[in-house]
Amino acid sequence: MMKTVLAGAFMGLMTGAALAQAPDAAPAAPTAPAKPEVKTVQDWAVRCFPVQSPSPCDIFQELDNQRTGQRVISMSIAYYPSLNRHALVVAVPLEVSIPAGLKLQTSSFTSPMLKYRRCDRNGCYIEMAVDNGLIESLARSSGDGGKINISADNGKAYSLNFSLKGFSAAHDDMVSQARVKAKAAPAAPAAANP
Repeated sequence: MMKTVLAGAFMGLMTGAALAQAPDAAPAAPTAPAKPEVKTVQDWAVRCFPVQSPSPCDIFQELDNQRTGQRVISMSIAYYPSLNRHALVVAVPLEVSIPAGLKLQTSSFTSPMLKYRRCDRNGCYIEMAVDNGLIESLARSSGDGGKINISADNGKAYSLNFSLKGFSAAHDDMVSQARVKAKAAPAAPAAANP
């Protein structure tokens, strides 16, 4: 323990000394982040961000508590054209049972159990690459809505509703824009042969 404290103090001193010797630089002018292009397709937003990325666009839906304005759930699905894969991010409230994960359910589809990747003060998150079949199943689902099935720490099960209105059209628009705007990730440099 004492070695850790001493090592931390030493690193702090070395960092401070290096900063003290660094030449003064003019402070950079703060720049506002560029806003995404957003198109609403019924209950989904198609967002394309002005960044060089292998997946510059996503579809997004956030549902808030009407009384408090606090986020209850959000869902983002992005497409990586170079990999022909999707990425899924689902945010749910805190106090969920981490080992229980969550399931997406529609009238004709139930996902496998999806594991939480992390939690912070705003909620717990599923962040993962998903099989294209999961996204296709959501797009083919009949009805206007789906559920995110979660379990609380106390074991009680909850279903949080999300809308499928416009999902298929929003997804198709996002995929076509991603194919046009995506910049492939830079290739790793080739290893030199001796």
